[in-house]
Parts: sequence; structure tokens; C-alpha cells
Amino acid sequence: MSRNQALFERACKTIPGGVNSPVRAFGSVGGTPRFIARAQGAHIWDADGQRYIDYIGSWGPMIVGHAHPDVLQAVQAAMADGFSFGAPTEGEVLIAEEIAKLVPSIEQVRLVSSGTEATMSALRLARGFTGRDRIVKFEGCYHGHADSLLVKAGSGLLTFGNPTSAGVPADVAHHTTVLAYNDVAQLEEAFASFGDEIAAVIVEPVAGNMNLVPGTPVFLQALRELTARHGAVLIFDEVMSGFRVALGGAQARYGITPDLTCLGKVIGGGMPAAAFGGRADIMQRISPLGPVYQAGTLSGNPLAVAAGLATLRLIQTDGFYERLGTATTRLVEGLAAAAREAGVPFASASVGGMFGIYFSDQAPACFADVQHSDTARFNAFFHAMLDAGVYFAPSAYEAGFVSSAHDDALIDETIAHARSAFAALARPA
Repeated sequence: MSRNQALFERACKTIPGGVNSPVRAFGSVGGTPRFIARAQGAHIWDADGQRYIDYIGSWGPMIVGHAHPDVLQAVQAAMADGFSFGAPTEGEVLIAEEIAKLVPSIEQVRLVSSGTEATMSALRLARGFTGRDRIVKFEGCYHGHADSLLVKAGSGLLTFGNPTSAGVPADVAHHTTVLAYNDVAQLEEAFASFGDEIAAVIVEPVAGNMNLVPGTPVFLQALRELTARHGAVLIFDEVMSGFRVALGGAQARYGITPDLTCLGKVIGGGMPAAAFGGRADIMQRISPLGPVYQAGTLSGNPLAVAAGLATLRLIQTDGFYERLGTATTRLVEGLAAAAREAGVPFASASVGGMFGIYFSDQAPACFADVQHSDTARFNAFFHAMLDAGVYFAPSAYEAGFVSSAHDDALIDETIAHARSAFAALARPA
């Protein structure tokens, strides 16, 4: 028995499903999860000593690669002074200033420990600021596991949302409206019907949790215009896309200014750190200045802040995003070319350092499109690549990530393995 298998069986005895985040269980692709022992640069090693080229990067934060020496040095220096104080530190001020400098829409920012905490708090703040209850989200966008966000669309535009998880009260789902992503007409209809009830619209401007699906410029602009017209708060969930698709996030790339922004992943450099911030008049409604309560013992943890600051400084070096985007484009174009050679229906897309691969004729524009992808073929491709030492996300509904440690040689090696995998997929069963 492999050590991965032994660890998984052991974990299942004390951890529900053997994992602490569901997609890690390999439930949608089958097989045994890989238990990771260490990482360096663009590689990870599992408990059996197998090395993989890693295209997950801890789901986004490892933008400069794993165990970058500058990040390690910063964490080690912070660690020598203590792990956590439950009191303010200079590091919190420094990273808040850095975030505000890099993301123009953020005038003030509150540090938290996870993306879920950031989105949950931003929504509460929006409701407290507007005095309204209804929120709007989009099918296929994931904003963490707060109750009001675990909601799917009703049977029609004006019906109430339905909980997608047991334990979510219907009364909570009642206040959430779910619309189709990138559908401007449906968005306009919603605001025409109940625009004065909407506290906030929350959206991933570049969605990464239904695979990679970028918001169209016309959709994002409509969001900005309609929320402003009706006095609703526009929240960009850039936990994933923040500093991933551009230095200032998707909002800088597309020239859209939200009222609030949620950040995570990259700002912690792989440590548990996240944030929400935006207009000062909204942020000043949060405690201790205003009546909207939010708190967290480990918010602004000095080790996480140190890792985040070191990472944010590294991504500001000259040409960083040009090189990252070029590498990501090289990967997706190479994969698409390999699929065409084999005659396998396949599409790919990328934005900055994020990418999507789809076993369908074209890249999707919404969740309904994603659902038409050939998941059986994806699963076969995933395992073929895993066996070859390439670690893609173990789900057809997750985006992938390239880091600055992925050089041309590693990307070309990935494409070569993909060529063999596609050829096998094209052969009759």
C-alpha cells in the first residue's frame, strides 16, 4: 500500500472524508488524494516521494513559487519575535498601506484570516451601510461558505434562492438572489424589479470556482452602473483574482472601480490571511468606528503579514506580470495545440496567471456552459497527467495557476505529457 493510501485511510477515521477541504478528497475525479510532504519552486512532492509540476499553487497564493527564499526569510524573522500577540503590530500598518497603494479602490482595509471571513464581513458591512437585506450573487461564483452565499438560483428570476447546503435556513436563503453570470439582460431585469431592496451585488470579476470564466467588460460595466444608480454596494470578490490577473487585480485590468473588494491568497503568501476594504465612508461603518461588528483573534497575524508583504514586494519587480502572462499563455496555447493534433474537443483560456482548461468546443461564458464540458474526459486526462508527474486541479470546475517559477522548460514538459494524454484519449476504448 502506498503511503498516500495509508494516510488517507488513517485520516478518514478522524477527519470527515479524510480531508479538510472537500475538493482535496478527489471525489470528482476518483482515486487516492496525494498527501503533500514538501514543495519548492514550481514543484511539490507527495508522501511517496513522487514529484509533480504544480499548477494549483495552494489554489493561487504561491505566485512566486513555493518556499521562495525572500518569503521564507521574512517569516523566519517575524517568527523569532513571536507568533501572535492579539494586539496591533507595525506589520499590519505596512501591509494595509501596501494594499491601498496597489488597489486604487481601497481607501481603508480590514485584515482577516480567510476569504470566507472577508466576503461574509463585506456583506454584513454592505447591509449595515445601506439598511437593506437583499444580496445578489451569480451562479457558479463561490464566495466562501457563509450561509447567505451557499444558495443556488430559484426556478425563475423572481423566485427565492434555494440553499445548496444542509444547515442553511430557508429564511437566510430568502435574502439572496442568484443570477446567471455575464447575463446583462437578467441583471437589468433584477434591478428593475427590486433594485431598491438590494444591499449589495457580490461577484468574482474573473470567476475561478466554475473553472476560469472571466466577466465580460459589458457585464462588469453594467454591474457598476446599476449598483451606483440604485444605491447598492458593488463588491468585487478578488480573493482569487487579486494580484493574480494584474498588479491591481481584475478591477485594474478592466478599469472598473467597486465599492468594496475582498482579497486573500496572494496577500498572505500562502499563510492564512485575507482582507476586505474599499471606500472610506463605507469602511468607517465597521467597528470600532461604526455599528457593524467584526472581530478576529488572529487577524493581521504577524507571520502571515510578513509572508504577504514579502510576496507583494516580489510581484512589483519590473516585468513580473508580463513574464507571468506570457508563461500562462504558452501553457494554454500549447495544451490546445496538443488537443487539436489528437482531435480531442478542447478549449483553454487565461487571464494573467490564471488559466482554465475545458473539454468542450469553446471556452464557457457562464455556469451553464461549464456544465456541458466532458467531465469523464477531464477525469481521464487528469489522472494521465498525474501519473506523468503533472498536478492539475482535481476537478473540472476549478481554475489553474502558473507561478513565476514555471519556466519554459517546465511548461514544455507539461505540454509534452499532455500530447501523450490527449493521444490516449483519442483512441477508441
